[in-house]
Amino acid sequence: MLPCGTFNETYAQDMAIVRTRLQWGLFIAVMVGVLTLPLYASGYIVSTTIATGVTLIAVLGLAIVTGYCGQFSLGQAGFIGVGAYTSAILMTRYNMPFLLAVPAAGFVSALVGLIFAVPSLRIKGFYLVMVTIGAHFIIIWTIVHLPKLTGGADGMVAPWASIGGFTFDSDIKYYYFVIPVVILMTFLAKNIGRTRAGRAFVAIRDNDLAAEVMGINLFSYKMLAFAMSAFYAGIAGALWGPFLGRISPEHFSNLVSVPLGAVWLLGMVIIGGTGSILGAVLGTLFLRVLQEIVSAMTPIVATQFPALERFAPATFGGILFGLAVIVFLIAEPRGLSHRWEIFKASYRLWPFSR
Repeated sequence: MLPCGTFNETYAQDMAIVRTRLQWGLFIAVMVGVLTLPLYASGYIVSTTIATGVTLIAVLGLAIVTGYCGQFSLGQAGFIGVGAYTSAILMTRYNMPFLLAVPAAGFVSALVGLIFAVPSLRIKGFYLVMVTIGAHFIIIWTIVHLPKLTGGADGMVAPWASIGGFTFDSDIKYYYFVIPVVILMTFLAKNIGRTRAGRAFVAIRDNDLAAEVMGINLFSYKMLAFAMSAFYAGIAGALWGPFLGRISPEHFSNLVSVPLGAVWLLGMVIIGGTGSILGAVLGTLFLRVLQEIVSAMTPIVATQFPALERFAPATFGGILFGLAVIVFLIAEPRGLSHRWEIFKASYRLWPFSR
């Protein structure tokens, strides 16, 4: 629904992501605010924003395979690990430049994703979820049992990102590399849904039998969806490694207590709204803020209940995460993006009820 007085006269206008003057104004304001954030924000906020941006890239990949194509996956954390280790190995052992190591990590993760996507033609639903969980454990087991290459359980150093002679050796410097990548990956994900492949993904999600009858090759497009999702995860992992400084298998778990845990990522897709790139953004921001609230509450809880001091962070994080997912599945199963669409329709039609 467009505002009153706004008409699409060409296909270019109809396909435009940003259409009205208000949308352009808000878009420019957000971009200016994001790009100038390090100038007035604390170091903690800058580092949190970097972590949120990396998380968003991984969630966008999951939104493609789950939201667009309808293939549920809990192996995203494993593919993030593949990307992180690939980038670190290429930079430390083969002296590959960071700008080449990042896309290389994405393509290696995509290849690994293709291997585990093969069963997706025959199975779906709960069984596909179990396969992707198995893929995660296979990846982590492989990382642990290749100590000469990956450092094994002890992990390995992920060197600072550098371009030419410039090294991103601080959070503020690294911020100005990560955020443009996040914007680019978000733009690409938004446009995937407008392509032939994106429309095929949606057809498979809605009814795979009808999609096959219409001539859509289910196997090819499901493989493509998993490859795209794993590619995004690999890019996220390649950016996550230098931010951490040292990577180990514990950083890529499916547990809720891990910042890039696959359960967290799937929860972000569900809360934001499946099948929507805006939903991926809103879901990521919502749960990242929830994580910060838990961190702020931990000292208060530890003071009031000393016996819970050791368990407060993980306990309350898991509780609030579970409650948030349950509330959204019951009250707003279509996520925050649907609620945003309702809000836009309401203010565009006001004061009329319909």
